[in-house]
Amino acid sequence: MSMEYRLRRTLPSDRAAIIMPVDHGLIFDRIEGLETPSAPFAAWAGNDVTGFMMTPGQVKQTEKFFAAHPHLTRVLTIDTYNEFRELDGGGSHDLITTVEEAVRMGVDAVKMLFPWNMSRHERVQICARVGRVVASCDRWDIPLVLEPVIMGAPRTQEVIEEEEKVARIAYDLGAHIIKIAFPGEERTKRLSEELKVPLVIAGGPLSGPPSETVDAVAQTLRGGARGVIVGRNIWQRDRKTGEETLAEIAKLTRNVRFQD
Repeated sequence: MSMEYRLRRTLPSDRAAIIMPVDHGLIFDRIEGLETPSAPFAAWAGNDVTGFMMTPGQVKQTEKFFAAHPHLTRVLTIDTYNEFRELDGGGSHDLITTVEEAVRMGVDAVKMLFPWNMSRHERVQICARVGRVVASCDRWDIPLVLEPVIMGAPRTQEVIEEEEKVARIAYDLGAHIIKIAFPGEERTKRLSEELKVPLVIAGGPLSGPPSETVDAVAQTLRGGARGVIVGRNIWQRDRKTGEETLAEIAKLTRNVRFQD
């Protein structure tokens, strides 16, 4: 399979992608709405999502399901970060599997965190780690979704500006897709136009009424993002509200096209 084939599966041209993340167990342990890690796939696959972001354990346990639903894409999380609540350089990051293993498992893309609230030494180490993963991804023709993030920090203007700076480092390290928490419509547009690398915008933790989530997605798409990564703002709501919110998001994503 070629890089272009996997990119087009992950980020289709005829709509914006809706990738539902359910990989939270790597950091959060047991989380509300994800008590049974294999449950979200059958529960939400029929609600117009294009794929899922998942752990190695979930990939192994759901092979039959995805074989029966080949239109759904799988993005494999290949790393972990702990302790995510410490904001002053106390966290630690490393890989949990390899790009080669991801290719063997047949997924469409791999995903890594790119946390920046770490010591200077660990920043250098994680840049080197990302560089090695990018080289493996290029060798195996599988895209890397890299996520610049200030872990555990409140969404202050300072944090948003810092994550935008780190997104540019992600570009220079060779990320094929950049996943970033919503920085606002104008910043999304500027990053899309200047970096010319596909952006996907993360929905983050459950917060606010559904209308805020839908409005953020609308701004995201107007800013030129190729898709949204939305999970807890869907599956941590009551089922009816989650379905209605996802349906509104899906309608927005089907109203855009990309020239690939």
